[in-house]
Amino acid sequence: MWPESVFGLISPFFRLQARCMPAFRKKVSLIYFVIATLLVVGLVPLLLTGWTLSDKSAAELRAAENRYQIQLVQEKARRIEMFGRRFDSIVEGLAGALELSHDPKVIAAQATESKIGEILRQNPDLLALSIKPIGLDSLSVFRPGVVQADVEELAASAVNNRKGNGVWIGPPQRIASSGTLAMTFSREVKINGAVAAEIVAIASMQEIAQGVVGISGARNEDLWLQGLPIIFVVDRNGRTIFHPDKSFVEAGRPMTDLKIVSEWLESGSQVQSALVPFTAEEAGKKYDMIGAYSTARVGANQNFGVFTMQDTSRALALVGEMKWQTWMISLLFAVFALGAGLILSRFMTSPLLNLAAAAEQIAGGDFSRRVKEGNITEIGTLGESFNVMSDKIEEQIANLARAAEENKELFYGTVKALAAAIDGKDKYTRGHSERVSRISVAIGKRLGMPENELETLKMSALLHDIGKIAIDDAILKKPAALTNEEYEIMKTHPQKGYKIMSQIPAMKDFLPGMYMHHEMVNGEGYPQGLTGDQIPLQAKIVSVADTFDAMTIDRPYSRGMQLHAALARLRELVGTRYDSSVVEALVEACDAGEVANGIVRQMAPIRDLQAAEAAEAERHSESDLPLSDGELFIPPLPENRVVKVGAEEEELLEIAT
Repeated sequence: MWPESVFGLISPFFRLQARCMPAFRKKVSLIYFVIATLLVVGLVPLLLTGWTLSDKSAAELRAAENRYQIQLVQEKARRIEMFGRRFDSIVEGLAGALELSHDPKVIAAQATESKIGEILRQNPDLLALSIKPIGLDSLSVFRPGVVQADVEELAASAVNNRKGNGVWIGPPQRIASSGTLAMTFSREVKINGAVAAEIVAIASMQEIAQGVVGISGARNEDLWLQGLPIIFVVDRNGRTIFHPDKSFVEAGRPMTDLKIVSEWLESGSQVQSALVPFTAEEAGKKYDMIGAYSTARVGANQNFGVFTMQDTSRALALVGEMKWQTWMISLLFAVFALGAGLILSRFMTSPLLNLAAAAEQIAGGDFSRRVKEGNITEIGTLGESFNVMSDKIEEQIANLARAAEENKELFYGTVKALAAAIDGKDKYTRGHSERVSRISVAIGKRLGMPENELETLKMSALLHDIGKIAIDDAILKKPAALTNEEYEIMKTHPQKGYKIMSQIPAMKDFLPGMYMHHEMVNGEGYPQGLTGDQIPLQAKIVSVADTFDAMTIDRPYSRGMQLHAALARLRELVGTRYDSSVVEALVEACDAGEVANGIVRQMAPIRDLQAAEAAEAERHSESDLPLSDGELFIPPLPENRVVKVGAEEEELLEIAT
């Protein structure tokens, strides 16, 4: 349902229309102001543009499809190469390590068995890893479910068929017991010039096959009928290694009847990648195909061909569809232009342009813009309604601006009230949060913080001690020193403040200063023990401002430190408690007069009898009298009176002394 405010906004429009459009007032139809030449000017460029764009788009789409197929097979080939290189490096690294030992006994050592076991665990595709020392028993590790006899058979085959130096990669073979397609990687280990052992790694190709082919369990006939792209891999003899149809892989079906495969074989695997249009026959039906291939060089002795192919009519179906759509859109626009030419008039152009210009200016923020009235067509009525709408929008914007300002003032007042409630728990620290806020803003300005961040810093500093609301007054106002347990409770006020304020979404940006203003850059602060850059800048600033106020404020039982002494003490604590840039920013603010003892210090003890009497009367009241913004009247203490100092004030005064 529409809110009542919306009905209130649009109802004047309808009332105005009723007044501006009397029942018997005759409107002039736009059909009499038709400009016939509009058809010629609009239709001819449209047809020429449609013709040119359709051909150009078709060519671009064809080129994009070609690039896609080339990139696809190249990416698949690189994945296969990375698969081979991974296990090549495993075998080469293990063999190199054994050779560097120069001791044949190392091969059969327990540490070697542990090492190959660790290699097996780190490589999920590795089915088995075997070391066959000359004249000794084999040292083999393999995954559960892998039959040892299969491992021994594949390892023996790899050793017997290996040629040359370096890692020899065997052709893909299917494990008899599980049907898993695997490859072997073997290498001799030579110690002191003699062959001491053979290393054989058996790697599963299941995962790489799934990643290359993409789909599995599909029938080859279905792929052809549906015109889907077919991705497959063959070895250097043209036999199928990977294919969506598992029967092709299991039978090792030769794919040499496809022109694209025969062309790759004829190139001797020397061509890295190519795009090939060709004709193929499947189930008695001929297809015009477009395909691409790329060579995957797994090792020095193994190359695979990666192919993708698709029915040209399906692959480039979007070309014909795009041409058809382009012509249909052109035809529709031609009909539209014909109709528009019959109903538009030159008298309509100027009012519409004025209306558009006015709308743009209003969209840009000029709500005083109005449209000239006086047109005798419906455009005139539209202009009148537009002006009424502009009046209402301008009025609503003004109301929203006032409401936003009032909300901002209300929010700030609420924050100040919360801060006053916190400081009010201890009459000798009243105004503390307000002063910390001002000092923090002065520091933030010196650090070059933008206005929005300064506003956030101001609020965060005001609320930095909000958690003390949740601390028992018996602890806050205890006249004696706190016990360890009580001090630990006092130290929880940042967490309590965070827990309270984190429930309010609007307080999210103020949380760092509340939660982390007791952190130290050396990590000895609380509640988290953060260090250095782990502490947000907001919290670093509030921490320095908090301590500075505690140092420089006059109390009934002692005077605050002089400005230069307080700054010197803060500089001594740089690197342990405080960040150097923040402290130096405070020093600069003090040098510039933005922060001084007169701003942050409260009134000194009363020096004359009349003021002392007024202070004694104030001591028995429930509230202190505010003097000026940022200052509160604090009476002197009578002799022998116990001074109550909160735990946090003890901590900060300890720094000052």
